Amino acid sequence: MKAIDLNCDMGESFGAYNLGMDHEAIRYITSANIACGWHAGDPLVMNRTVQMASENGVGVGAHPGYPDLIGFGRRNMDCTPEELKHYLVYQIGALQAFCRVHGTRLRHVKPHGALYLTAVEKEAVARAVAEAIVSVDSNLMFVALAGAKGEIMRGIGREVGLRVVYEAFPDRAYTPEGTLASRRTPDAVIKDPVIVAERALRMAAEGKIVATDGSIIEIEAQTLCVHGDTPAAVASVRNIRETLEGAGIRLAPMGENV
Repeated sequence: MKAIDLNCDMGESFGAYNLGMDHEAIRYITSANIACGWHAGDPLVMNRTVQMASENGVGVGAHPGYPDLIGFGRRNMDCTPEELKHYLVYQIGALQAFCRVHGTRLRHVKPHGALYLTAVEKEAVARAVAEAIVSVDSNLMFVALAGAKGEIMRGIGREVGLRVVYEAFPDRAYTPEGTLASRRTPDAVIKDPVIVAERALRMAAEGKIVATDGSIIEIEAQTLCVHGDTPAAVASVRNIRETLEGAGIRLAPMGENV
């Protein structure tokens, strides 16, 4: 039986502000990307999100981003590679500490938002991210964009000795070039849970994505991501799980599905 991971961005609340429906979504996913306090999250949120993931048998990953809390990490920042590397070491190490507190292990690292998309395009940024991960723990998996557009990220991850996991996004529109459409464009985020599940099935079963111009992008996806800050996130992950399992595709945590 073919298997794939279903991941979701979580732990994005901050102080008195609640974002996402983590407690509901956790029942349907197999891996959680947990914010590390710089684009979202705080120590209390990180603690309870790691605990929740551990209690539900969900794989834990760090989701580090730019130091841009007010912009939710979705704005580019002019950081040097050295700065980026140490920013990530700091964030990964913090989440790793909470994993130890709760008797679980940190399994993967996935850059957040603008940092992720910049690493897709710029070798220096991708290298800073990969080197930060391997310097903390070479056993951590590196989540990188699936398809031809993600080759810079994936190639550098393999070069430094990391296990790379190929990721696709059923709830995001893709450009014909194979990257995620800017959130500033209409319909960049797909909100209909039925359509999201249909896209997820095609990604998992056929290795294909329909871009915004109708062209077909070929990919090899080992994990599918749903963004946790959308109102339809819970319905989307539930529909994806039911659709994939109904098609004979098993869901398993990242690293256990390939």
